[in-house]
Amino acid sequence: MRPRTTSTPRVATVAVALLGLLLSFLSLGTPAHAAATGFRIENGRLLEASGNDFVMRGVNHAHTWYPGETQSLADIKAMGANTVRVVLSDGHRWTKNSAQDVAGVISQCKANRLICVLEVHDTTGYGEEAAAGTLDHAADYWIGLKEVLAGQEDYVIINIGNEPWGNTNPAGWTDPTIAAVKKLRGAGFTHTIMVDAPNWGQDWQGVMRANAQSVYKADSTGNLIFSIHMYSVYDTAQEVTDYLNAFVNAKLPILIGEFGGPADQYGDPDEDTMMAVAQQLRLGYLAWSWSGNTDPVLDLAIDFDRTRLSSWGERVFHGANGIAATAKEATVYSSGGGDTTPPTAPGAPSASGVTSSSVSLKWAASTDATGVTGYDVVRISGGTETAVTSTTTTTATLTGLSPATSYTFAVYARDAAGNRSPRSATVTVTTSSGGSPSSCGVGYRVTSSWPGGFQGEIVLRNTGTSAINGWTLRWTFPDSQRITNLWGGTATQSGSEVSVTSAPYTATIPAAGSVTLGFTAGRAATNPSPTAFTLNGAACSVS
Repeated sequence: MRPRTTSTPRVATVAVALLGLLLSFLSLGTPAHAAATGFRIENGRLLEASGNDFVMRGVNHAHTWYPGETQSLADIKAMGANTVRVVLSDGHRWTKNSAQDVAGVISQCKANRLICVLEVHDTTGYGEEAAAGTLDHAADYWIGLKEVLAGQEDYVIINIGNEPWGNTNPAGWTDPTIAAVKKLRGAGFTHTIMVDAPNWGQDWQGVMRANAQSVYKADSTGNLIFSIHMYSVYDTAQEVTDYLNAFVNAKLPILIGEFGGPADQYGDPDEDTMMAVAQQLRLGYLAWSWSGNTDPVLDLAIDFDRTRLSSWGERVFHGANGIAATAKEATVYSSGGGDTTPPTAPGAPSASGVTSSSVSLKWAASTDATGVTGYDVVRISGGTETAVTSTTTTTATLTGLSPATSYTFAVYARDAAGNRSPRSATVTVTTSSGGSPSSCGVGYRVTSSWPGGFQGEIVLRNTGTSAINGWTLRWTFPDSQRITNLWGGTATQSGSEVSVTSAPYTATIPAAGSVTLGFTAGRAATNPSPTAFTLNGAACSVS
């Protein structure tokens, strides 16, 4: 379980501090270095030993606190990830992960064809967090693991220490970071080294950005990548794009080593921009975190169960620019230096179970020499394709559709190397009208509340004279509330806009009948109730 320390209060000078460093930062160039073994940095890009560009798409996993959750790496791979960042402890603050344990983690990563980013978590918030350890102590831990790590340069990246400085005198981050890098190189490590930013990883005062060039030059191999953690400090598109582009323009390697989407007491991170810009710039991202957080709003999988993704998990894996659609497996796992042959096209999808807001699709499987790992369902409108969902099976249930609307869908297949098949033939369906949509009433109430979260209840009433068969309920939260779990339907959320489609057992609401939905959600300091709801596109009365 990760202490909730990555988010810092909004500071009025964040934008000024970050933007003010840009010109001097960009005026510097990157030096030439001797080639490294395994992963290496070249011209600001992370490359595999084969020379292929590698873009991390994955998640963080809290191994040191949940060592028994050994199925997690296989599950993370099954969701489409190509990388996992694994939480370890050097023994300063939590129970030390032994050499045998770390060797086991590496073996599991390789068995599941994942690149393994190993990080020491004990350094989190040093200088502000009294229990935190130093980067020097973390470097000694890695040196103690040298026999385990030697020869793994193709598969393992060493993240020296997590968020190794708090908000107290963050300028103190630079020299210990350089010293730790030099210590590892002096001990003979040739692995790609990853360094986290100060300010609990978020660098809102721009210390890492201003000193990145000097830290990079201090690495005798030039095999170093910077990691920014993006939480509530990065709540606007401008802040996200400015920070990432500063490194890219300076040809300094960077990735988003952690990021969150759900709102917290400090603000609402702009995860949509983070993922979109990372895809545009071909930068890695690693979402926090698989499961087991003290604040479950950050769990991607509920109770470590990959079949029970949270709304945050659905966003990361299956949303726009998500892992399932953008991850490509490292070519080190492909025979012959890289599989470039795409799978065959899937069979034409067939539709069933059409309601006013959902449809189920099924198609014949694609074939591939190295194995199909997933399918992407797209909506086609004219000459435009829009990603709808991704799945590892040959079926998908699409929700959140509008009533009495025609939709055209098709399917692509993906293989383990990230190759995409030709598109399948299409299927066109028209959703039903959904009964009498204007005859509805909604009762909304908060049933319990706690700092940063609450539980709510929605009673949806059919005030008409005929049954409602299949429905979509929509509303807008007035103050950054974000659904984390919902029962009685399937919720999707974009910004403050929420859409809930019926579950099979709530789809039919008889005349004068009702169904009840329950949910948990994150919130800021205030928690005002929504004032307007629509059912199948028509306004409901609110009580």
